[in-house]
Amino acid sequence: MNDVNSNPYFKLFLKQRENQYAVGNRSYKERRKILTQLQRAIEVTYRTQIQEALQKDLGKPVVETELTEIFAIIGDIKHAKKHLKQWTQKQRVETPMSMLGSSSYITYEPKGVCLIISPWNFPFNLTFGPLVSAIAAGNTAIIKPSEMTPHSSALMSKIIADVFLEDEVALVQGEVEVSTQLLKLPFNHIFFTGSPNVGKIVMEAASKHLASVTLELGGKSPTIVDKTANIDKAAKKIMWAKFLNCGQICVAPDYVLIDESIKTQFITSCKKWLKSYYNDHPKISDSYGKIVTDKHFERLNSYLENARTLKATFEVGGETDSASKYIEPTLISDLKPEAKLLEDEIFGPILPIVTYENLDEAIKYINSKLRPLALYIYSKSKVNTRKIMNNTRAGGTCINNSVLHYANHNLPFGGVNNSGIGKSHGFYGFQSFSNERSVLKQHTFGVTELLFPPYSGFKEKLARWTIKWF
Repeated sequence: MNDVNSNPYFKLFLKQRENQYAVGNRSYKERRKILTQLQRAIEVTYRTQIQEALQKDLGKPVVETELTEIFAIIGDIKHAKKHLKQWTQKQRVETPMSMLGSSSYITYEPKGVCLIISPWNFPFNLTFGPLVSAIAAGNTAIIKPSEMTPHSSALMSKIIADVFLEDEVALVQGEVEVSTQLLKLPFNHIFFTGSPNVGKIVMEAASKHLASVTLELGGKSPTIVDKTANIDKAAKKIMWAKFLNCGQICVAPDYVLIDESIKTQFITSCKKWLKSYYNDHPKISDSYGKIVTDKHFERLNSYLENARTLKATFEVGGETDSASKYIEPTLISDLKPEAKLLEDEIFGPILPIVTYENLDEAIKYINSKLRPLALYIYSKSKVNTRKIMNNTRAGGTCINNSVLHYANHNLPFGGVNNSGIGKSHGFYGFQSFSNERSVLKQHTFGVTELLFPPYSGFKEKLARWTIKWF
């Protein structure tokens, strides 16, 4: 306990813990009002500043900021406001005949004080998205954004302070040590977005307080393109999904598995669409970003050097510039199995292309790796699609598209095992930040009272009769 008391964030945590019931008892109308205030701050007051911060941190084009950050957050808020009354109502459930005289329902109550640790690749979206769910569910929250996007983190701190009181929602900035200290506190729920390796650390810390967790992780999300697919349309969508945000997306296609008979045609189409999106010189394109830090640039550059050492074929790209943290959109084929690009999650603008002779071979390849956050299928064959779906496991799947499942608020978003635990978005995010409290209310005499002690031969017969007929 002394260790907790000496924690630099304990007083802040204590403020929120003492205020959790006042916040939790707010009506759905009061919660909607708070969400409206947050919506206005992002959509109106700070919109231009958000665009500027993301340009400085990630070189993110304004259109990408609008679609992947602002639109995503406003969509989360609007969806929550529309459905919040329904979500917060008692959910009536059936009561067995053996409990005659009683009724049963489920009520969604706040978990309490929550910790949200958000990443750098979509700093506003992946901070405010979970926060919307936490507010909708009636929680207080402490937020720790990434130190790798300092302009975005500083602006989010300003927005939070403008909209919320400290005992409702607070944001703290800093390096890894800040997260370490926060994870020592007895939060009721922790929502973490990041890598599987760090996710394991978060889960271990949560286990010391038996806190529930939502872990949005990542992994190597595969894309299968079979010979029945519309190759040009597949290339168009895959190139967009892969190089959006410079490939720094947890649900980006990590590698393509393609029928070897259509590989050449697919690469030709990819080249066409890359030129259409970013012209001949992506480095000076207003539609292409940059790598977030020097450390991540060096990591990605080392993958390229490893591929060159292993004599892989650079179909497109490969140019880099450390000064501007630029890596050209790159497609690589003929990689040896031991290549780093086929072992580690890439999280950057490099796409390996792996060929297969038959679909069973492709499925076996996917299942040789840890379960991914997303799996994409490009095929006109219902038989092939069903075979892939039935014999693989993934957090989510798009058929003949990529990434867009993330944007549907009616779908649960999350991984499985190594790629994540728990779900988010829409009702599923509200549910993650809520405790499903079961309630049974007795109205009249209950028949179970006939079986209370002292026991007798008659009560034994009655128990047997109850088991048989109810």
